[in-house]
Amino acid sequence: MSLAIALVVAALVGLRLASRWSLGARRWLMPVCVAALGVALWHGACALTQTKIFPTPLESFGAIFELGRTSRLWNDVVASLFRVTWGFGLAAAVGIPLGLWIGWSSRSFLALNPLVQALRPISPIAWIPIAILWFGIGDLSAIFLIFLASIFPIVVGTTAAVQNIPQVYVRSAANFGLAGFDLVRRVVLPAAMPQIITSLRIALGVAWLVIVAAEMVGMQSGLGYLVSDARNMGKRYDLVVAAMILIGLIGIVLDVLVRRLEQFDEVRWGFAKR
Repeated sequence: MSLAIALVVAALVGLRLASRWSLGARRWLMPVCVAALGVALWHGACALTQTKIFPTPLESFGAIFELGRTSRLWNDVVASLFRVTWGFGLAAAVGIPLGLWIGWSSRSFLALNPLVQALRPISPIAWIPIAILWFGIGDLSAIFLIFLASIFPIVVGTTAAVQNIPQVYVRSAANFGLAGFDLVRRVVLPAAMPQIITSLRIALGVAWLVIVAAEMVGMQSGLGYLVSDARNMGKRYDLVVAAMILIGLIGIVLDVLVRRLEQFDEVRWGFAKR
């Protein structure tokens, strides 16, 4: 319990000091302090309840090192990232052009938007039996599920981005003789790109969530399978929580990588108000 109190005090002091630091320092200090506060509350809850089942932070972090000493962890991480990369990449390659078309053409919007809105609420998890029926148990079914989970946020976000473009951009481009594909490439796509990147971030988060759930049900590898297997391995809940922590950390890294797209000159102007 004393460890929890010490972590809480350290986190609160760090948050207090962070307000006096530079913006660059606050960007890493404040998340670290909030994480320390969460760990302290976690440790305190375990100490107060005296649970013998749910692991403490020390036990969970110890399980991470235990997993790191085996090759299985890295194989499972690579398997999950492989499936997400292909499924998300295919969804972006199809979803962005499709969203541009639906958002730019009123006829396409009237024809295809009802279909998109009908399929979008269906949980990708509900497609697991069909994915296994079509592709069997393996990477193809997982990639199919990731594709379904990712494409609808991308299509909807891209469509809304195109429809929200100020008409002054389009009219100004028309005055300079731009039309057709050149207009889309040089005006519509750059103007919509900030919102498209936001939709990509949302879609990637959903994809990472779905792959873990899918691997718990119908896969023999991956981080989701690691969680399920650890639960069945003599109820090793320390390994379960360790895998959950790793899933969250990888999700943060993936989100940071997508946000790097905002640094391109063609996109950065859209975030000038930040």
